[in-house]
Amino acid sequence: MQLHTERLLLRRPQIDDLEAFFEIMSDPSAMRYWSTLPHADIGKTRNWLNQMIAREQTSGQHFVIERDGRLIGEVGAGRLPDFGFIIHPGHWGRGYATEAARAAIDHIFAETAATELKADVDPRNAASLSVLSRLGFRETGRAKNTFLLGDEWCDSIYLTLPRPDAAIG
Repeated sequence: MQLHTERLLLRRPQIDDLEAFFEIMSDPSAMRYWSTLPHADIGKTRNWLNQMIAREQTSGQHFVIERDGRLIGEVGAGRLPDFGFIIHPGHWGRGYATEAARAAIDHIFAETAATELKADVDPRNAASLSVLSRLGFRETGRAKNTFLLGDEWCDSIYLTLPRPDAAIG
């Protein structure tokens, strides 16, 4: 399964992606607003990747994002309707997250019965909030101290993207 956009290739994750994902998941900048601390060892990334691959067997919708043959991130909904993405910091600010997410969203609504997608974003993550807004996600709520990362409590903004009417049926 592959999806092609103007500049990107989206494909299913595989164990050979481990080193490239560890480069992202161990980077403090990339992980600043993720739900876990940066991965200190490749074993943690291996477990994360194995879980992502396993979810593909139970209707998970994960996609590796490639640019010019290089893995630069991940996008999708491993547990529908929860949607998210992560991009290597070296590729921030170029529109790749929006481009990849749009393709993944179109695929998810075309291939699944999902009635909506949801995102949970740290309010300090202005870049991700901007991407989700451009994609049509709308805020549905906020909460304080939703998860603890190390010794720092993080808040959440909840967003929802309803299935487009044209895709229903």
